[in-house]
Amino acid sequence: MRILVTGATGFVGSHLIGELLGRGHEVSAIVRPESDTWRLAAVKDRVQFIVGSLDDIPDLRSSIADFRPEAIAHLAWWGVRNADRNSPIQARNIYSTMELAGLAAELGVKVFVGAGSQAEYGQYNRAISEDDPARPTTLYGIAKVASEMMLAELCRQNGMRFTWLRLFSTYGPKDHDHWLIPQLIRALKAGQRMPLTKAEQLWGFLHVRDAAEGIRTVIETDGASGVFNLGSPDAPPLRETILAIRNLIDPAGELGFGDIPYRPDQVMVLKADVTRLQSLGWQPRIRLEDGLREMVRWYNARE
Repeated sequence: MRILVTGATGFVGSHLIGELLGRGHEVSAIVRPESDTWRLAAVKDRVQFIVGSLDDIPDLRSSIADFRPEAIAHLAWWGVRNADRNSPIQARNIYSTMELAGLAAELGVKVFVGAGSQAEYGQYNRAISEDDPARPTTLYGIAKVASEMMLAELCRQNGMRFTWLRLFSTYGPKDHDHWLIPQLIRALKAGQRMPLTKAEQLWGFLHVRDAAEGIRTVIETDGASGVFNLGSPDAPPLRETILAIRNLIDPAGELGFGDIPYRPDQVMVLKADVTRLQSLGWQPRIRLEDGLREMVRWYNARE
C-alpha cells in the first residue's frame, strides 16, 4: 500500500514509518524544510520526502498527487507541549487537517487515519473507553475533538474509511526530551534532584513500537473505522514507574516527590480501555520493565 505520513520526523511518526516499511508498504512523508530528520536516519533512503508545510496544502498538491497515496496517516500537530495546550495555535491544526483531508478526497485516497489524544476525554477516575463522552479541559483537547468530528463527516461524504486513534502516554527510544520519562533519566544520570508531584496517579505507558503497530493495524484492517483508544491497558502507580527508572540508573538517586503541586485539572487515572483495538488482533507486546531498560540503554548509547 502507498501510505503518506505527516508528523514523520516526530517521535511516534518516525517509529510508524519504520513499522510500515517493515511490512512492505511504500511510504512518503511530508516534512517541513527546517525539520530535523535525525529520527529517520536509518530509513531515509527508503522514504520519499515531500518538502513543505501543512500551512500550504495547495503547494503540496502536485507532489502528493504524484505519489498517489492509498492511505494517509496524519500525525502532525502544532502545540503538543504542555505550555502550548491552551494556545490559540490549536485552531491552526483544525484548518490544516481539513485541508489535507479535502485534498485526500480529491485524489481518491481510500483511508484516512488521524491521531487524536487522551486529552479529548478530560478527567475520569477509571479506565476510559471510546463510549465515554469527551470532556476536554484544554484548547488542545477541544481542537482534537473538533478535528475528529469534522473529519468523520468529510470522510463519510467522500467515501473514505476514517479511523481516529486516541493516543495515551507513549515512551521509548527517540522520545522528546521534555516529557517525564526522558527528563527523569537525564536528571538521574546527571545526579540531579528531579522535582515531581506526589506521583499518586495511576498512569499507563505504552511503548512507542506497540503504538506504531496499533496505527499500522488500523491502516491495514478494512473494517477499522471510527474511534479507537491506543494506550496501555495497565496503569500502575506513577510512583512505581519512577522508582523503577531510578533503580535502573542510581538506586540512591534523589527524587523530589511532592515538589510540584497537582494542577487544578490534574488527571489522576490514565488508563485506556483498548478492547476495541484488541478485537482487531492488536496487543501490546513490550512489558514496561523491559521498555524502561531499553530506554535507559538508549540514553547511555546516545551519550
